Amino acid sequence: MNRKTLVLPTVAGLLAPVLVACGGSAGSGGNKAIVIGTTDRFEQTTDAPAPFDPAAAYDVGVWNVLHSGFQTLLRLPRSGAGPVADAAERCSFGDRNNEQFRCTLRKGLKFTNGHALTAEDVKFSIDRARAINFENGPVSLLSNIDKVETPGELEVVFHLKTPDATFPQKISTPAAAIVDSESYAKDKLDDGFKVVGSGPYAIKTEVKDDRVTKVTFTRNDDYQGPLKLQNDKVEMRFFDDSASMEKALKDGDIDVINRALLPEQIDRLRTAADKGVRLHESPGAETSFLAFNTDDSTVKNKAVRQAMAQLVDRQALTRDDYHRTNEPLYSIVPSGVAGHQNSFSNKYGEPSVEKAKAILRGANVTSAVPLVLTYATDHYGEATEKSFKSLQKQLNTSGLFDVKLQGVKWADFRPEAAKGKYAVYGIGWFPDFPDPDNFVDPFVGKDNFLGSPYKNPKIINELIPQSRLSSQRDAAARFFQQAQDIVADDVPVLPLWQGKQYVAAGDKITGAEWALNAAAELQPWELGRGV
Repeated sequence: MNRKTLVLPTVAGLLAPVLVACGGSAGSGGNKAIVIGTTDRFEQTTDAPAPFDPAAAYDVGVWNVLHSGFQTLLRLPRSGAGPVADAAERCSFGDRNNEQFRCTLRKGLKFTNGHALTAEDVKFSIDRARAINFENGPVSLLSNIDKVETPGELEVVFHLKTPDATFPQKISTPAAAIVDSESYAKDKLDDGFKVVGSGPYAIKTEVKDDRVTKVTFTRNDDYQGPLKLQNDKVEMRFFDDSASMEKALKDGDIDVINRALLPEQIDRLRTAADKGVRLHESPGAETSFLAFNTDDSTVKNKAVRQAMAQLVDRQALTRDDYHRTNEPLYSIVPSGVAGHQNSFSNKYGEPSVEKAKAILRGANVTSAVPLVLTYATDHYGEATEKSFKSLQKQLNTSGLFDVKLQGVKWADFRPEAAKGKYAVYGIGWFPDFPDPDNFVDPFVGKDNFLGSPYKNPKIINELIPQSRLSSQRDAAARFFQQAQDIVADDVPVLPLWQGKQYVAAGDKITGAEWALNAAAELQPWELGRGV
């Protein structure tokens, strides 16, 4: 496929299933729990003292739990990009400038501990997250809030610092999860793994040595919202590696897998229908990058980063290391999202040692550049190490770089990366919400998720603010296209690949084709057990 014209379906159709599970009608799960396997690790550490506290949690694996235990005013629908009412009965902007957002809550909402949920709890939750301001948390999604008012028991008004048409999507994330003001401290994180919410499930965790060993989701009969649960109970079980998780699925010990499958496992599962397993594949918006600390002496020179962009062979990575279970990515905004264009391909063309050498010589870099590439060993799947060895080989074979690898456990990797410890490191991104803004602002915006020292005034002061004036998100595409070209020239991040979404499930499990939404969030309420 010509990479310069590579296009996936638009984000509204991201979850169109390739294969639909067979089995009986949904909703026939009975009392037997549907068991989901994962290799995610939820641990309590010094840098992550409260893994399930919405004010601290900022990872797709943890959000998969929080989405089921907490309500937000809005939430993403079964498929598509536009949020729908959840704890709210209705929400809308109260002005033409997208600076005031009003919501009316549903009547009779309750937390799982029996306490009433009111507008004051919404205000408390937002104010709490902003006051705690956890360094590695999701507070940047709430940073544009000026103040929250509660003119009535069921009324919430958000006043924004600047216009932001993406605000409804931001408060559909667990960053804005509604917590019980009587159960959570207003100015500090809640240690451990407690979840007291009003979502579709009550959450119970089993913990050993500060690590979660099982999560049980039990139907919350007091839940009021748009979700229709197809089961009464779900369990999430944890595995040390993908091989043992795959075996458990084929043995019938678990029912569903949705994360961290190896490419060769996906190949096997594609042909496993006769063994009682079905693989569901759909386009996705997961992206993988190299991120640079542009203040680090080894990569501060833009020419060094541009030379790496000129050398990296994404086609080889996705073909040889990932068995084409993902697609080469040539921009910070993935294909299928409004405004996407292949800016890196347009600027650098095919991988070329001679062109990379010319870039370096033009900046008076005449000897091999020493680099340490750092990656997380236990977070993005076991194929990560293999792909980083391939990257190392591509760069070193050119003779222009002297690259060494460093693997770090996720518990240390994320906080150390945010502190600027690594010159170059691998980072994966599952969107908070499926809008081009969420692929630009978290990486190169003012309060970016990476904590990157890279700041481009045109992107920060012009393109992002102008894009947020438009409620019609397609109309904002031209601003993001300019931002993509700037990033391709400055290379504060280097896009590598865009993932597809896979769910493997027993052939008696229904709803697996709807198990993930457009932000790759798990929707366990869609899963049922057929006859």
